[in-house]
Amino acid sequence: MAETTINELNKAGQSVWLDNINRSMLKSGKLKERIGLGLRGMTSNPSIFNNAVSKSDDYDDEIAALSRAGKTVMEIYDELTVRDIQDAADMYKSVFEESDGLDGYVSLEVDPRLARKARETIDEALRLYQKVDRPNVMFKVPATPEGFDAIEELIAAGVNVNITLIFSQDQYMRTADAYCRGMKRWLASAGDPGIIASVASVFVSRVDSAVDKMLTARAAAAGDQAEKDRILSLKGKAAVANSALIYRRYLDILSARDFDIDGEHAVRPQRVLWGSTSTKDPSYPDLKYVTELIGKGTVNTMPDNTFEAFLDHGEAKIALSPDVTGARKVIDDLAGLGIDIDEVNAKLLEEGVVKFEQAFESLLEAIKGKMVAP
Repeated sequence: MAETTINELNKAGQSVWLDNINRSMLKSGKLKERIGLGLRGMTSNPSIFNNAVSKSDDYDDEIAALSRAGKTVMEIYDELTVRDIQDAADMYKSVFEESDGLDGYVSLEVDPRLARKARETIDEALRLYQKVDRPNVMFKVPATPEGFDAIEELIAAGVNVNITLIFSQDQYMRTADAYCRGMKRWLASAGDPGIIASVASVFVSRVDSAVDKMLTARAAAAGDQAEKDRILSLKGKAAVANSALIYRRYLDILSARDFDIDGEHAVRPQRVLWGSTSTKDPSYPDLKYVTELIGKGTVNTMPDNTFEAFLDHGEAKIALSPDVTGARKVIDDLAGLGIDIDEVNAKLLEEGVVKFEQAFESLLEAIKGKMVAP
């Protein structure tokens, strides 16, 4: 098979995962085809499963059968999602084995309604870990204060974790610290470091969506055209600058710790994963949040349209480096306009938690609407 742009990106040091899952792609062979094109993993979330169930009839027969068997809405949700995750993980098994556990992962989100409940998140993730029973599955936990406690406990228990809804440098650093604390405990219990993997999922495009609105408002109130132009010149720069600063933190951690965490065992680094990488503003290039965030040792989880676009006309050229002078200037220029990136990111985290909760509730309603009487 001819070399694809996806394979070229993988060789450049950035793994390509898909930010989607549904029964149709699993059954039709579409996922296997994409794996053959270079796809190396998959992520899911409540919004993705909500679309899969509510906008197709792929799950209708199974929902009907499970409801006739007396299953509750939550039990049916569990059966549907776990089956999809298991089937996808089995399809990625060859990638998982060939990459020696670097790639080939599928992610399943822990009930987002537990985002502010550490103990319940831990218990639910452990339950799912036992039920899914696949070595190449990650369980998604949000980067909330309670989530950091859950991350440490799960890593210490030998569970792969995908930490989601990261927007700020502080969230990222707390995520990395939780991973390292958990890994030290795992090693202290004689755990095998080679079987643990984790990613820190940084959400990208939502930052520009929020900041661009603020810039537009400030430009409208500007006193002269030169000032208006200066303000508008910052549009579309906040998300990549914010991500570049997080990537620099990642490089610093690799350099400082070399991931020889306890002085004896070399463990797998927790990679940064770029999520929310589709372009929301139609005036921006369709691959903006891919091409501007290509960096070694990272993952980009792309929605279908972005994956297809990169396959068609993407270029695998390293864009991120340790030099973040330009990124810092963008953040400083925003601050000069009264736009505090930390405040923006804190608000985005709160909104993200709520959005996933709402999507989860919508998913349960969609399942309920397709249930039949026992």
